Amino acid sequence: MNEISVTLPDGSSRRVPAGTTPADIAGQISPGLARAALAAIVDDRLVDLGAPIQGDARLRIVTTGSPEALALYRHSTAHLMAAAVTSLFPGAQCGIGPAIEDGFFYDFVVDRPFVPEDLAAIEARMKELASKDLRFEREMIPREEAKRFFADRGEPLKVQLIEEKTEGQAEVSCYTIGDRETFIDFCVGPHVPSTGRLKAFRLLNTSNAYWKGDARNQPMQRIYGTAFFSESDLKAYIQRIEEAKRRDHRKVGKELGLFTFHPWAPGAAFWLSNGTTLYNILAGYMREVLFPAGYVELKTPIVFNKALWEASGHWDHYRQNMFLIESEGEQMGMKAMNCPGHMLVFASQVRSYRDLPIRFHEQTPLHRNEASGVLSGLTRVRQFSQDDAHCFVAEDQIAAEVESLLRLVQRVHADFGLEYSAKLSTRPESFLGEVATWDHAEAALKAALDAAGQAYSVNEGDGAFYGPKIDFDITDAIGRKWQCATIQLDYQLPQRFDLKYIGADNAEHRPVVIHRAIFGSFERFIALLIEHYAGAFPMWLAPVQVGVLPIADRHLPYAESVRGRLAAAGLRVTLDERQEKIGYKIREAQIQKVPYMLVVGDREEAEGTVGVRHRAGGDLGARPVDAFAQAALTEVLTRAAAPQAVSAENLNVRV
Repeated sequence: MNEISVTLPDGSSRRVPAGTTPADIAGQISPGLARAALAAIVDDRLVDLGAPIQGDARLRIVTTGSPEALALYRHSTAHLMAAAVTSLFPGAQCGIGPAIEDGFFYDFVVDRPFVPEDLAAIEARMKELASKDLRFEREMIPREEAKRFFADRGEPLKVQLIEEKTEGQAEVSCYTIGDRETFIDFCVGPHVPSTGRLKAFRLLNTSNAYWKGDARNQPMQRIYGTAFFSESDLKAYIQRIEEAKRRDHRKVGKELGLFTFHPWAPGAAFWLSNGTTLYNILAGYMREVLFPAGYVELKTPIVFNKALWEASGHWDHYRQNMFLIESEGEQMGMKAMNCPGHMLVFASQVRSYRDLPIRFHEQTPLHRNEASGVLSGLTRVRQFSQDDAHCFVAEDQIAAEVESLLRLVQRVHADFGLEYSAKLSTRPESFLGEVATWDHAEAALKAALDAAGQAYSVNEGDGAFYGPKIDFDITDAIGRKWQCATIQLDYQLPQRFDLKYIGADNAEHRPVVIHRAIFGSFERFIALLIEHYAGAFPMWLAPVQVGVLPIADRHLPYAESVRGRLAAAGLRVTLDERQEKIGYKIREAQIQKVPYMLVVGDREEAEGTVGVRHRAGGDLGARPVDAFAQAALTEVLTRAAAPQAVSAENLNVRV
């Protein structure tokens, strides 16, 4: 028998017979490794432990500590779930069942929607199958035979997948669990060795779905689940999910009277009084940050002739996501982004190198025709506004301008007490322009990141087609990541709109555009803040900062005078005039997450004080009105962060 050489991660090599499996080699290395092994990497390809190695190769055994392990584990758990579903619902057709960021899902064609009782039964059946320690076995089946096999089983979707994904192949890969009667699926794998490895899993919810995500195709039912290597990690994740439900911005936003939605205006929020106040605070804050940094604010039209979108390229590449209008025989489009309008403003007059950088900021509404099925609270809407800006710079100004933008990003995140990470996305396979231009742009972004002292990772090949970019992920109080801020270099729009400025040499030059947003959209950023703070906004952000609570009707005149003095000082104050007991008023204010409650009665009126209560700290004692006002204003001006009700360390499960 021929021998082959297998090289291990430490550089050592072993001579073994051709056809030896990774499981065999793991057993030779140590019994512990053999027990821990889940799969293997052979020459950079993830394979089953039982896959024969036929030639010289590099080998790495995959265990629970390997970066590939969790996705492999979850994919296998998805198959286990499908086996349970087909056992309990014999007529079910299987669609696809991939691992995803937080777990896995599987799509099925069934006679009726799944209900919570079904999920409990499916999960119980999964545990039963796991306890039997059934092997995942790969079968290579002739292509035509596999198509007939799945057709005879009443699974036309699998036949379609085989036709689409295995054209030109003689055989196709299928996996069984135990045997074909228990479960078989068309799948390239790999999988863990057996169901006994799958212990810590939970089914979470169901949703409607469509075959291949297309509403014109077969309707399906999707089951979402998650899996971890240990029960403790699973328990922590479930705790995080429950906390996320408590913080859900749709729930909290309704409770706090921030916004509402109506089916007659899908994907567009109705901002209520408190929500409008919060929105305006953020808008004003961003102006406060940007104007000293040299920005000017614009308001450009909301509806443009299609000629603009043709010039920008959006008519050919983005029209399906735009709201289109016909007026007097002309086709128009509601703006989905501000950049084309800003190109027109730049081109509206002669520009000199002395004018650069030119920084345009805009907050007017944008509209995108998102599919109704993907709309979700404030995080996916059809109408929104951005803290949008476009900086027009000369080539030699790129590094300095990006460094300045990075410092703005750092300042804003610090003001909100938000932790974040940065990633540099470089040239994709499909790109516009010249490689040398891209290399120059990427070098400029790296230099700016280094100069600003900003740690970052490199996301190779994930840049926009028109230029490299820096994206920022915010980590909220319970460990979830939100992508908000972005800085993008663009050489293409200036060329499309033939933008020019007169240089020091009196010749025409082309500017570079830097697209940038820090909040992203106001709607999404507000959703993030609601969930990050669980609605308990810091004093400076709270729509209502102080509630004045008179104990009895006779204290109303004094309470009104307190409210007036605090409002005159610049605080946002309400007066609870209802004929209710003081305990009820306090509880109501706490439910509304008002930072400070000022109780006023006979004693306070006589002494010119207020009884101060904090929503988290309770009774803080009596204080003179002016002293409280001064302390409250200091808290607002310093933008002190609100205490978090839940420990991020206890809830943060990295997945």
